[in-house]
Amino acid sequence: MTILSTKSKRSRFERIAIVDRFDIPLLVAVAALLGIGILLVYAATRDWFASFGGDPEYYLKRHALNIVIGLLLAFGTTLIDYRLLRAYTPFVWGIAVLGLIAVLIPGIGATVNGARAWIALPGGLQIQPAELAKIAIIVGIAMVLAEKHDGYEEPQAIDVLQALAVAAIPVLLIVLQPDLGTTAIIGASVLTMIAVSGAQLRWSVGLLALAGLGAFAAIKLGVIAQYQLNRLQSFVDPTADPQSTGYQLRQARITIGSGGLFGKGLFNGPQTNGRFVPEQQTDFIFTVAGEELGFVGCGIIIALYIIILWRAFVIARRANDLFGRLVCLGVTAWFGFQIFENIGMTLGLAPMTGVPLPFLSYAGFCLIATLIGIGLLLNIRARS
Repeated sequence: MTILSTKSKRSRFERIAIVDRFDIPLLVAVAALLGIGILLVYAATRDWFASFGGDPEYYLKRHALNIVIGLLLAFGTTLIDYRLLRAYTPFVWGIAVLGLIAVLIPGIGATVNGARAWIALPGGLQIQPAELAKIAIIVGIAMVLAEKHDGYEEPQAIDVLQALAVAAIPVLLIVLQPDLGTTAIIGASVLTMIAVSGAQLRWSVGLLALAGLGAFAAIKLGVIAQYQLNRLQSFVDPTADPQSTGYQLRQARITIGSGGLFGKGLFNGPQTNGRFVPEQQTDFIFTVAGEELGFVGCGIIIALYIIILWRAFVIARRANDLFGRLVCLGVTAWFGFQIFENIGMTLGLAPMTGVPLPFLSYAGFCLIATLIGIGLLLNIRARS
């Protein structure tokens, strides 16, 4: 009894010590963005939902629930030494692949905005297996590239090929949904991890060339849906699809620009309250910030993102092993590319791809996966 009590106390003290080593600037930046996100989601949905008799706090409550679930899973991620996560990687990868197969089966997968990427659950909940695949691919590739063979310090050709195989099957299934935004995010993470792992430069150059050829082949073979082609055309020429994607991009720019320096005030944006920008609570949440918080508010949001990416780089540099370093950089590339793509999309600097803004958007399972990514960073920081 005494031995069990001693072990229990030791385990409790170890958990407290791990929490004490969490990265405080990272936690503060994430908490601030989550708080701002709650306000922006509420601002984007309260009048719209109430206009047809719905609960004005419907999206607010669901968003808050997603945050709570994500924070609990993020904390749970920190309790297991990240080096032991290798043992669970094949299981998580397998679950993600099975989920990606399931969404393509009629009657199981739910189609939203042209992509069959969700599995609907009772109570209105939805699971997006592609988000789980992001985590599985990052940890799986890190595990493969961190292995040392025959005294070589840098990954060999067989290691890189195995790492690409880890990503290839999930990515192919995601392309078939089709979800090109998530495909691009995963591609950015994979390329970054291979480039910094010590693998020869020809692999990175070859992957970039392969990505270009793959995009060209997808267009020619009809894998890319017509609505996705319309998005690309609207990026080049906003007048090309004036009733759909062109309208959305034009209204997004008008909404952001109307905020001026300090914005029109929270909950006081006429464009937002008038619902001129479709999907504003998800992919176009940055337009709410632009209109209601202005240039200053948007600058603060971008500064918080820079803090998160900076701390992720610092954690990667301090990691004790290549596995931890690669996981950190894979998560950093995921966050960085998705932030740039979403904000660039709303400003007309990048094509529309349907990816939410991390920590701010009403994004369900995507938000949960993002917080798990933060949990991985904290895990590595606490044990380095």
